[in-house]
Amino acid sequence: MDTPSEAVLSRSVLGDDGRALLFTEARTASSFAATPVTDAELAEIWELAKWPPTAANTQPLRVVYVRTAEGKKRLIPLLNEGNRAKSESAPVVAVLALDTAFHEFAPEVFPHNPGLKDFYEANEPVRLTAGTFSAALQTGYFIIAARAVGLVAGPMTGFDKAAVDAEFFPEGRFKSLAVVNLGHPGETPWRERLPRLSAETTVQWA
Repeated sequence: MDTPSEAVLSRSVLGDDGRALLFTEARTASSFAATPVTDAELAEIWELAKWPPTAANTQPLRVVYVRTAEGKKRLIPLLNEGNRAKSESAPVVAVLALDTAFHEFAPEVFPHNPGLKDFYEANEPVRLTAGTFSAALQTGYFIIAARAVGLVAGPMTGFDKAAVDAEFFPEGRFKSLAVVNLGHPGETPWRERLPRLSAETTVQWA
């Protein structure tokens, strides 16, 4: 079994530049430049986004990159009206979805528990609860990964999920969770940063 090397475990913490890129200076973009996003960049996003912890390593998130004029023609009308211009300007819109049958891959990704597939098969509410939470974790990593490869992201949940599912996932197995606009920042891509809640409000110690 592969284990992290001593060098990895003992390396220094992420520096100020890295923290700024991924967190403190990162912004949600509302408009995008015409600069193309390459296949290599999109592939690189997933190579980073595949690493978060998920329940029993099940990795239930699935991604559809919508980047053609035809694909956008199918997707844009299904977004809330206030979100359509944002996605229209983005070179790529990622539709993030839950694979409701993610447990089919359990023998591959969690081989030391041979009964996991059958357990999830027999317990759909448990499966969907675990899968939705894990896919949400992966969604957060997906956004950070996009930032890490030099893109800006605009995640949104304002869309007709039933219509997106019918259009892009008609077999019914995948259920859309969010759409994420991807690209490079356009003209006036964001407003002033809004306040964040303080640690005094949000953190307790026990």
